[in-house]
Amino acid sequence: MRGRLGRAARWLAILLLAPGALSVLWVGVYRFVDPPLTFLIARDRLAGVPVAREPVRLADVGRNLPRAVIAAEDSRFCSHRGFDIEAIEQAMESNRAGGRLRGASTISQQVAKNAFLWPGRTWVRKGLEAWFTFWLETLLSKRRILELYLGIAEWGPGVFGAEAAARHHFGKPAARLSAGEAARLAAVLPSPIRLKAAAPGAATRRHARAIERRMRLVARDGLDRCLQSA
Repeated sequence: MRGRLGRAARWLAILLLAPGALSVLWVGVYRFVDPPLTFLIARDRLAGVPVAREPVRLADVGRNLPRAVIAAEDSRFCSHRGFDIEAIEQAMESNRAGGRLRGASTISQQVAKNAFLWPGRTWVRKGLEAWFTFWLETLLSKRRILELYLGIAEWGPGVFGAEAAARHHFGKPAARLSAGEAARLAAVLPSPIRLKAAAPGAATRRHARAIERRMRLVARDGLDRCLQSA
């Protein structure tokens, strides 16, 4: 009886630990290879939407788009460890005060969501997002995390990744984007289906101009310094 209980306990431990170990291995694989598929890409393909995606190395993207994304999405990307506590506290305070609902999702958290999970706001999904974010920051460099982000971000119906976005919206490779064009791409990231980078409305233009100003601060203050090392 004791032997059977011991074997059952070992199998239960394996069943509980195996998913966690496999998820860590999954993250580790993306240190070297690009995600072949994401939930959003699969969604579009199943819906019959033509998918444009051209993986590109960070070194071949140029500096404007990474700076624009950091300026727009996560100014403390190079200094935090996956979770921007200050931004979370600011968002909570704004939400408690009855202002516009704000999020505080870092680029690392967005990679965790886009590369491994599905859209949603349940506690289970947020918990998994935190788990994958921790391991992304533990196993991958900041350069690689941003490279993954730029490789799978959605920039329109069926348009995924920086290179496909630059060619779709501006007819040029990502490395040749001007600061203004990069800012416009970053400006539509919160709602890439509704907003248009190539033909932005007045609000998107204002947002893009603000991002372009912050890009100069990113360059001046070295907020993208973690991307410059190999």
